[in-house]
Amino acid sequence: MLFSYKKLWKLLIDRDIKRKDLCTMAGISSATLAKMTKGESVTTDSLLKICIALHCDISDIMEIAQDIPSQRGHEKE
Repeated sequence: MLFSYKKLWKLLIDRDIKRKDLCTMAGISSATLAKMTKGESVTTDSLLKICIALHCDISDIMEIAQDIPSQRGHEKE
């Protein structure tokens, strides 16, 4: 499964918040932010910290971008 954090990047632009400022506000590492930039998964703890810092819901910052059926036990038809 790949995740898209496009909603987060747009939210940061809309609120005029730099990515490094988000790290400080949320108490997350730059490595976590780098993983998010690549669409990789991060801990729910990190996502919660971001939501608390930005006063938003998880659906405001991320979405599932791609679901690989074989990982869920379903065969592609």
